[in-house]
Amino acid sequence: MLAGRWRARGDNAPMKARPLGRSGLEIAPLVFGANVFGWTVDQPTAFRLLDQFVDAGLNAIDTADVYSRWVPGNTGGESETMIGNWLKGSPSRRSQVVLITKVGAAPGPDGKGLSAASIAAGVEASLRRLQTDRIDLYLSHKPDSATPIEETLRAHESLIRSGKVRAIGSSNSTVDGLKQALDTSATKKLPRYEVEQPEYNLYERKPFEDGLRQLCLKEGIGVIVYYALASGFLSGKYRSKADLGKSARGSGIAKYLNPRGMRILDALDKVAAARGAKPSEVALAWLIAREGVTAPIASATSIEQVDSLARAARLQLSSGDLSALTSASD
Repeated sequence: MLAGRWRARGDNAPMKARPLGRSGLEIAPLVFGANVFGWTVDQPTAFRLLDQFVDAGLNAIDTADVYSRWVPGNTGGESETMIGNWLKGSPSRRSQVVLITKVGAAPGPDGKGLSAASIAAGVEASLRRLQTDRIDLYLSHKPDSATPIEETLRAHESLIRSGKVRAIGSSNSTVDGLKQALDTSATKKLPRYEVEQPEYNLYERKPFEDGLRQLCLKEGIGVIVYYALASGFLSGKYRSKADLGKSARGSGIAKYLNPRGMRILDALDKVAAARGAKPSEVALAWLIAREGVTAPIASATSIEQVDSLARAARLQLSSGDLSALTSASD
């Protein structure tokens, strides 16, 4: 288990580690999203970003075997490969980080995502790319209706017993799907999912808050949320259709440009001005303070953005701030 408290370099505010379910793993309250590696971040930049992130007192890195296959010319695994090359160049970093990766978004050798064969092949490929002997948290990336959940959990059990994986979790689960997985773990005496990774942010609240959060709280499951900044919309950088060309993600942000979205940005602007912070830092701090959330995932493509993530992890919002933001997004 990692130390319960540590200090970010150059700052006096300590960050308290948060447990990931009953896994024995602990993470700082913000996770680095490495989906940008091999997409908008090249390898030399990735190395600098990861060094800065860990030196700032943060410790969890999220990736997947399919990142970043959506980029023309990529096949998937580019993100894991960059992380593995970073670890090879700085071996001492391995004990400082919690490595999170995923399997099952793409069909495995038998055409299924979460079959025993797909998981067995997937973990070996990820370990090879990451250049490590273990994955700290291995997630089932998305539900696979073609594979019985018992088969998936038995495959994960084999990885835990062999020491290749320390703990398991799921992503994009429905309430019923996660309940079934937990029930199967209990009745068959199999390892359970200790972490859920859903989409959740100030704009997209309903799916997580409608039952999934309560289940995770009841069962003591850690929650790491993705799209924490709504693909960058909550940074405040996109306020009109003319702004959509500012990044590679612009095309997916148009859906937020509506009265509710503008109301959320206005609330973020007001809290940010009062706190001397950026809107993105406030949006992340709101998530960190939400009941049931262990940590949000956020990406960075520059050192300045990594420094901003560290500030967000330490930012304390008042009850009034939190209420204003929540009301604006209702």
